[in-house]
Amino acid sequence: MTDLGSPGDDRARRPGDGPEAVASQITDAVDRLAALWSLAAQHASLRLSPHQLRALRTLQTTPDLNLTALADRLDIGLPTASRLCDRLAAAGLLERAPHPDTRREVRLRLTPHGRHVLSDVAGRRVQALATTLAAMEPAERAALRHGLRRFLAAQDTVLPRPDGRPGPR
Repeated sequence: MTDLGSPGDDRARRPGDGPEAVASQITDAVDRLAALWSLAAQHASLRLSPHQLRALRTLQTTPDLNLTALADRLDIGLPTASRLCDRLAAAGLLERAPHPDTRREVRLRLTPHGRHVLSDVAGRRVQALATTLAAMEPAERAALRHGLRRFLAAQDTVLPRPDGRPGPR
């Protein structure tokens, strides 16, 4: 386990504590977390691919997107997004609704079943993560929480906001 030092100790104390070494350790942890996420999702009431889950989560956070906007957010081509939505609609997770102002535009919305599936996946992911966190000492969980908060705050100062301007997201 990496010694995190005291909460106020931001100095690297050993060569292995530099940004590159810690980034490598975090990369390994993220890979394992992604595997945990994927495994938890596969045990949900309905098995979905990672792309399908991403599409549903995107529509959950940004309802009423059209197909082009969804494709842009997922960074996939329009034909791929169309096939993805066809499969989600066939499974009863997504519905297409005409835009009230533009006849040619179609809005994409989660169905109640789609929201239920996302809730099931989220609950399973939380439970899988909680099981791992339960194996840690309370002080280790507190240090992890503190470190994640500091990481997100630092990220907000380094990365631009979604609108392209610098500053917190």
